[in-house]
Amino acid sequence: MLERRQIQRVVDLALDEDAPFGDLTSQTLVPETAVARADLVAREPGVFAGAEVFEVAMTTLDPAVKVTLEASDGDSFDRGAVLAHVEGPARAVLQAERVALNLVQRMTGIATLTATYVEAVAGTKARVVDTRKTTPGLRAIERHAVRCGGGHNHRYSLSDAVMAKDNHLAVIPDLTAALRRAKADLPHTTHIEVEVDRLEQLDAVLESGAAGTIMLDNFSLDDLRTGVATIAGRALVEASGGITLDTIADVARTGVDVISVGALTHSVRALDLGLDITVS
Repeated sequence: MLERRQIQRVVDLALDEDAPFGDLTSQTLVPETAVARADLVAREPGVFAGAEVFEVAMTTLDPAVKVTLEASDGDSFDRGAVLAHVEGPARAVLQAERVALNLVQRMTGIATLTATYVEAVAGTKARVVDTRKTTPGLRAIERHAVRCGGGHNHRYSLSDAVMAKDNHLAVIPDLTAALRRAKADLPHTTHIEVEVDRLEQLDAVLESGAAGTIMLDNFSLDDLRTGVATIAGRALVEASGGITLDTIADVARTGVDVISVGALTHSVRALDLGLDITVS
């Protein structure tokens, strides 16, 4: 689902930001004919994401740069693993190094964190999904990284589905009627989701018959179980709100279908990868 044009757009913007007028250091100190050989090395274990992103970032400045990948997206690796080899004109390799590392380190961090959340809900029916709490401009690659870690994606943007959250509900006088109108007016392929933050709101949503998913936001475990029983298969049930690795297994065991975790993308730690270069 991650298209080459999306990758290229991100890489072009990042390269332009990092060297708007060229790489002054490499241009003045590194011989034009120098060749660099480098390995992308893992400083800690993880789950790889961003193989194509790394390749595009390293080769955009000069197509003479060649990348040989030793790992594929979704592969687990140990500390010390060589994930890719790079060879080409040294100036181009050195100029692209930081951008390539920034992107692949962040993506691999997301994939690694996602994998731990997915492992925590193993044996339940719950699906771990991301949110729109992504880095502006990097949503496509961050969501790809979530999938590399075994997670799933929520709606991509505001244009993809109807999702009525608490601030929407605050200005809707008759929720049942509004949802019925939405269902009547929208194409049959458009999904409708409604967020509720207390059990008392469920009746109005269920009465409409319009919601394909109902999000139970910041519910206690007991209220999640009650919510699942009340909805009784009439819509998918999503749990959300401050869910952590310490709590996600208990949330999954309440019987919810989907668990959305903003932390997969909004505060993830970049995984420690290095590009070890020798110049000849």
